[in-house]
Amino acid sequence: MSVRARLSLLSLPFLALSAAMPQVAHAQQAEPQKDGEADEAIVVTAARTVLPPNALPLTIDVIDKQRLDQQIAISGSVTDAVANLTPSFSPTRQKLSGAGESLRGRSPLYAINGIPQSTPMRDGSRDGFTIDGFFVDRVELIYGSNALQGIGGTGGIVNQVTVGAPKTEGISGRVLLQGSADNDFSKDGLGGKAAGLVQWKSGRFDATFGAAFEKRGVFYDGDGRRVGLNLTQGETQDSKTVSLFSRLGYQVGETGRIDLIASRFELKGDGDYIAVTGNRATGLPTSAVRGDAPGKAAASRTESVALTYTDTALGGGNFVGQIFFNRTHDTFGGEIAPIATFQDPTIDPTERLFDQSENRSRKLGAKLSYERAVPGFEALTATIGFDALVDKTEQRLIATNRIWVPPSDFRSLAPFAQANLKLFDGKLRLAGGLRYENVAIKIDDYHTLASTTYVAPNKATYGGVAVAGGKPKFEDLLFNGGVIVEPVTGIRAYASYAEGFTVPDIGRITRAIKATGVDLDNYLDISPIVSNNREIGVEVKRGPLDGSVTYFWSSSDKGQLLIARAAGIFDVQRQRVEIQGLEVNLGVKLPVPGLKASVGYATLNGRYDADTVPDGKVDTDLDGTNISPDRVNLAVDYASGPFSARVQTQFYLSRHFDGKARTIDDANPLHPQKLFMNDFGGYALTDAYVRYQTKLGGLSLSVANLFDRMYIDYASDTRLPNDNTVFYAGRGRTFTLSWDYRF
Repeated sequence: MSVRARLSLLSLPFLALSAAMPQVAHAQQAEPQKDGEADEAIVVTAARTVLPPNALPLTIDVIDKQRLDQQIAISGSVTDAVANLTPSFSPTRQKLSGAGESLRGRSPLYAINGIPQSTPMRDGSRDGFTIDGFFVDRVELIYGSNALQGIGGTGGIVNQVTVGAPKTEGISGRVLLQGSADNDFSKDGLGGKAAGLVQWKSGRFDATFGAAFEKRGVFYDGDGRRVGLNLTQGETQDSKTVSLFSRLGYQVGETGRIDLIASRFELKGDGDYIAVTGNRATGLPTSAVRGDAPGKAAASRTESVALTYTDTALGGGNFVGQIFFNRTHDTFGGEIAPIATFQDPTIDPTERLFDQSENRSRKLGAKLSYERAVPGFEALTATIGFDALVDKTEQRLIATNRIWVPPSDFRSLAPFAQANLKLFDGKLRLAGGLRYENVAIKIDDYHTLASTTYVAPNKATYGGVAVAGGKPKFEDLLFNGGVIVEPVTGIRAYASYAEGFTVPDIGRITRAIKATGVDLDNYLDISPIVSNNREIGVEVKRGPLDGSVTYFWSSSDKGQLLIARAAGIFDVQRQRVEIQGLEVNLGVKLPVPGLKASVGYATLNGRYDADTVPDGKVDTDLDGTNISPDRVNLAVDYASGPFSARVQTQFYLSRHFDGKARTIDDANPLHPQKLFMNDFGGYALTDAYVRYQTKLGGLSLSVANLFDRMYIDYASDTRLPNDNTVFYAGRGRTFTLSWDYRF
C-alpha cells in the first residue's frame, strides 16, 4: 500500500470524529469498574487513553508507590526497581550509563509524565537517571515495540508519573531520612539521603515543592573489595545527587485543570577514586583505590518544564494538551590512552593527549490528544492526536574544544488516531490505530576527528575526513491493532501487532565515518529503525490469582546493534534483528492472611544478520550488550497491621552465545584483533525488606544481596570480554535503614 493511500485511510477517523463533534453533549468517563476489579480503575497515562488496561491489547504493568519505594530502598534507583520486578528487563549495570540495558531485548523509552528523556540524535544512555524516585508516585510499563509516545520505545515504555496534586485543603507533605552501608560498614562505603516534600491547597489552587539530596559512598563486592569504577561512562557510587521538584496547579471549572511541573536533577561523581585493572584469566575483578581522576568527573544534569491542560469533559470527551522543554547536559570522564579516537598528532605528537566529552541536548515538544465515545455509536471510543518534537544535540571534546558529534537538528511531526470498539458488553473488543511519523534531520558539513589506528605491530594516523552535511527526511505510517476477549470478569486473552519507530544513535554513526565522499543526504545508516512487535497473551485476575502468560516476537530489517571496538568504544551497526520470548508472571494470595507469593519467568532469544554483506537472514546470537539473560524471579510478601516484609530472589540463568567472531578494524596492541562473545554462567541474588509503621512515621530496613554473593555482573561478563578494565563485580551485601513521615 502506498504512503498516499495509507494517509487517505489515516484521515478517515479524523473526518468521522470532526463531523461528530458538534453533536457532543456528554462527557466521556472511564468505563465502570466491575466487581472484583479494583486494579482496573487505574488509568495508565502512557497508553494515551482513559480506558482501563483490560480494554487494551497490550502487556501493561503498574508499579505503585508502595512497591516502588520498597524496591528503591533495596536497590537505590527507579531503574533498578523496574529491573528487579520485571523478568524481561536486563539486570542493570549499577552504573550511571544504562548502555546495553534492555526490555524484551530492545531499548525502552524512559519518560516522565509522558515527556521523553532520551536524546535521539546521540544516545548518552543517562535517561534512567533524570529524577529522584522520591518524587515518583508510580511507574507505568508498557511492553513491546509501539509508537504510543512517539520516537523510541522499541522495547517498551517506562513512564514515571510524578507526585500528584494534594487532595486536602491546607498543608501536607512527607520527609525521608535514609542511611546505607556495605557489609563491613566501611567509612567510605557509607551513604545517606534526605528528602522532603511540602504541598499546599487552597480552593482551586495548589502548589508542591520538594528537594532531595543523596550522597553515595563507594560500593564493595561480596569479597569485601571495592567495586571498580567506570570513570568514562560515569558512576552512581562515590557521587552526590541533588534533585528539585515543583508543581503548580489550578482547577478550571469543574473538569479542567492546568499544571506547571518543573524539575532539575544533577548527579556528579566526587572523583575520589581511580580504577585498578582486573584480570579475567584469574577471575580478579576491576577495583578502585583512592586517587585523583583526571579532568572533570562524569556527571549528568537534566532540567525539565512542562505545562499541561487537561479537561475530562471538553466537548463531551477527554482532552490532554502539553508543551514541554527538556535540557540535558552529560559529562563523560576522560583518559589519555588507549582511546585512540581522541589522539591527534598535530596537537600532541607524543600521542598522550587527554580529552573528555560532553553531550548536550535540548528538546522542545508538544503533545495533543482528544478522546471520546462517538455520538450515536457509544461502543466506539476514538482518539485523535498530534505530537511534535524538536531536538538539538552535539557532543564536544571539552579539553581541546573539538567537535566529536556535529551539531544535529532533529524534528518529528506525528498525527495519530486510535479506535477501540466494545462488543457484547465488553466480552470482545477490537482496537487499532495509525500514526504517521514525519522526521527531518539537519546536519551541516563537518570534519571527523583525527585518529590513530593500530594494526599490530604497525600503526597509522589519519587526519579525519570531510563529510557533506544534509537534510535527510524520513516518513512512515505505523500500524497497531489487536483483539481482546474477556469471556468472564477477570479472565482475558489478547493478540496484537504494533510497530515501533525510532532513529539509530546518529551521533555514534556520524562521528565514526571514515570513508571519503560521504553525503548524509544519501547515507542509509541513519535511516530510522522500524520494529514490528507481535504478541499473544492470557491474563487471570480472579480470587487469589493474578497471573499472565505472554509470547512475543519482534523483528526489524535495519535494527541497531552496539558493536565493540578497541578501548571500550562502541559503534553502531545496522542489521536485521529478530527477537522472540516468553514471559510468565503469577501471584497467589496464600491461605495465611496477609501472605502472598509470586513467581516470574522470562526467556528471550535474539539473532541478527552478521554477514559482512547482509543477506537478510539472521545467523548469530545477540550478545550481552544487546539482550538480557533468561530469568526467574521468586518473592514472598507479608503484611499484617503496621508490619510488612518481603523476600525476593532473582535467578539469572546461564546463557550460551552462538555465532561468529567479530573482527575490529582498529585494534591496538593492548587488545586482540578479534572479540569473541562470552558465555554467561549465571548467578542468583536475594534481597530482604521489613517495615514497621508507627504514629511517628515508618521505619524500614532493607538488605540487598542478603547472602553477600560474590559475582561478576551480566554486562561485564558478556560485554568486551577481552577488556580487563571493565571486569566489574556486582555490589555485595548492602544495608539501608529508612525513616519516612507523612503530615
